[in-house]
Amino acid sequence: MEVDGVKEEEEEEEEDDYYLEEADQHQQQMVVGRRGRAQEEKERTKLRERQRRAMTGRILAGLRRHGNYNLRVRADINEVIAALAREAGWVVLPDGTTFPSSSSNSSHPHQAVGRPSIAIPAPAPAPLPLPLRGVSPVAARPISSSTAGLLLDPPHAVPVPVPDPLLSLPPMDPQVPDLLPERDFAGTPYVPVYVMLPLGVVNANGEVVDADVLVGQLRVLKASGVDGVMVDCWWGNVEAHRPQEYNWTGYKRLFHMIRELKLKLQVVMSFHECGGNVGDDVSIPLPHWVTEIGRSNPDIYFTDRAGRRNTECLSWGIDKERVLQGRTGVEVYFDYMRSFRVEFDEYFEDGIISEIEIGLGACGELRYPSYPAKHGWKYPGIGEFQCYDRYLQKSLRRAAEARGHTIWARAPDNAGHYNSEPNLTGFFCDGGDYDSYYGRFFLNWYSQVLVDHADRALMLARLAFEASHIAVKVSGVHWWYKTASHAAELTAGFYNPCNRDGYAPIAAVLKKHGAALNFTCVELRTMDQHEVFPEAFADPEGLVWQVLNAAWDAGIAVASENALPCYDRDGFNKILENAKPLNDPDGRHLLGFTYLRLSKVLFERANFLEFERFVKRMHGEAVLDLQV
Repeated sequence: MEVDGVKEEEEEEEEDDYYLEEADQHQQQMVVGRRGRAQEEKERTKLRERQRRAMTGRILAGLRRHGNYNLRVRADINEVIAALAREAGWVVLPDGTTFPSSSSNSSHPHQAVGRPSIAIPAPAPAPLPLPLRGVSPVAARPISSSTAGLLLDPPHAVPVPVPDPLLSLPPMDPQVPDLLPERDFAGTPYVPVYVMLPLGVVNANGEVVDADVLVGQLRVLKASGVDGVMVDCWWGNVEAHRPQEYNWTGYKRLFHMIRELKLKLQVVMSFHECGGNVGDDVSIPLPHWVTEIGRSNPDIYFTDRAGRRNTECLSWGIDKERVLQGRTGVEVYFDYMRSFRVEFDEYFEDGIISEIEIGLGACGELRYPSYPAKHGWKYPGIGEFQCYDRYLQKSLRRAAEARGHTIWARAPDNAGHYNSEPNLTGFFCDGGDYDSYYGRFFLNWYSQVLVDHADRALMLARLAFEASHIAVKVSGVHWWYKTASHAAELTAGFYNPCNRDGYAPIAAVLKKHGAALNFTCVELRTMDQHEVFPEAFADPEGLVWQVLNAAWDAGIAVASENALPCYDRDGFNKILENAKPLNDPDGRHLLGFTYLRLSKVLFERANFLEFERFVKRMHGEAVLDLQV
């Protein structure tokens, strides 16, 4: 039996590669009529391998989530078998030796019928040993007496095998979790931690939902050391019925509750609708009077190649068009922000509101709505360009005329659809049109529209909020990052192929207006993504590193948040690594971190203990159970 599960998997992959190479050599010797069948078999072999790895990833995720199995994310098959064997009442030694267990307690009920038990002497207390490579510490953990008591003892005495001293290790403390070594963040810079409140914490009637429950949860957060909370102020709720009639009643009550608990506030100017995206549990449309305009003029919305309108947010093509009852898009945003600033002046003056995040696109992020689930997109599709409303089409024509190539006044017609793969399209494939003269012109224009929108909106935000801290959220589009074109980023408006830095222009415009950058997906690990979706060629770690450095090089502050719910230590440790980079010569670190999101699951005992531990380490405090 192979002890090193990782080595075993690598050898399996080498065998697969060997057989594929042998198949290729044999294929060259075959007659022409059989070449097609050999190539099909090769592709089927690759497909089976991808499916096998994807299935393994899902099995591990299910065991961790639903079965309380303490398996690390990259657990190998040996660790899975060991965990299942212990669940069935067997003892698994570090070298893989496995045998039935029985209680050493003489009062065991089954000893009355003459079934002797195996006495396993407990090892003397000793420093925690380093595990063998590929052998999980979980495999060395003895099962609990309560589990052993549920199983029958063997009918006769079974001698305890003597493990090879070169391979075995003493059983580890059952209280030590199966974790990778951790950095000690004691004494590191203090990074504030905020928690996002539920999306629908204030409803359309201006009421705080479940106010008493919320107060209790906020008290627990405060006691755990959390610095503050983030709140979405929904345009669709506040200016719902008529232009420039704002109802801030619910938010006034909510902010008063937060101030009484001495928590800080991050407030999001949410100019998009809620509902239809991952994690959306309520529906909050755009203001009623805006949707009425949209019925007669649907070009106020982003539009895809098939003519489908996306009502999640307004097209950036109307930023300077007076189509909203005499106001332009950015004028509407400015009036809303200015009303908020006047209404909550005391919270600014007292320092309760620490930051205003300006919603600039889909999901409140600076991006095109290029991958909407409502239009059939599924991960890891590349998405589609969203520039077919007549206002953006007019902008494209002007840009083509200024360049002297009117034939370029069109979006690509070979860019696939929402769920395409890059190499199956003529535009995004290696050597495709994305890097042609026309492709570079189009992508420059498309991404510049995004930057120009941020420039206009932030100029007015700075005017509305004066010296207050403002920030912009940028989404982490990490899938297809390992391909040349970075197709999913291109459709989202980030002109970031392998030969260009698409985030430097964004950092520059934020620097211009003194805004911080809030980036997502800091909890994701590239290997985890590869195990579950190897076909996505994702690299969240590479993307995070690029964006953080682009911002820091531009001299702007960087904050972050997790993209998906996070309750495990491995995810929290990844956030810490990104928040406080190891050996950074300039001592750079995140301005703050916002946790997504307040929920009942977070307050489950095991989850909250991990979260509380994470908060301490973000604050630079020492923890007693550090895994070294």
